[in-house]
Amino acid sequence: MSSETQLTVGFDLDMTLIDSRPGIKAAFQALSAETGTFIDADQVVSRLGPPLEQELAYWFPEAEIPAMADRFREIYPTHAIEPTPAMPGAREAIEAVRALGGRAIVVTAKYEPNARLHLDHLGIKPDAVIGWLWAEAKAGALREYNAQVYVGDHVGDVRGARTAGALSVTVPTGPCPEAELREAGADVVLTDLTELPAWLAEYERTRTA
Repeated sequence: MSSETQLTVGFDLDMTLIDSRPGIKAAFQALSAETGTFIDADQVVSRLGPPLEQELAYWFPEAEIPAMADRFREIYPTHAIEPTPAMPGAREAIEAVRALGGRAIVVTAKYEPNARLHLDHLGIKPDAVIGWLWAEAKAGALREYNAQVYVGDHVGDVRGARTAGALSVTVPTGPCPEAELREAGADVVLTDLTELPAWLAEYERTRTA
């Protein structure tokens, strides 16, 4: 089967495959303690999805953001990897792609080395991990791998899928409720990833019919 016709499914990471709220909260609390800057970590984890720099702009002057982003990424492995669990159905979703002879890739806005640490820690093994891509920018990686489907939890993920010409499959397990995902143009809204294997089997059956 050629790479053009092989099933390839892209996945977002934060709040799609992993519940990164405990880890990100801990890392922001550590950054707050280190810098003496007040950061409402509960508010931070209520709006996960966009790049780190957008969040830091709520708490630090613009000139300090690059240095704070670098420092956050440095301390992140110490504070964020251990407390972060997989989302329900995450491993099974990756395995479902493989069971259909497909490739599963992760395309995330997260710093790629830290994304890999999360996946390794949880024993989730996609075929490729591509980081530093947010919203429409995700389309480049999705096109490169000829992904037919992109699974995410954020309206930015919907925009990335649509820009790539991929089917946008979403789960309202992050900050965006179902109505917001549908309004953004999601093709499919599942309750969570536990519903993906059955949906994917039907999708692949009709795709190859």
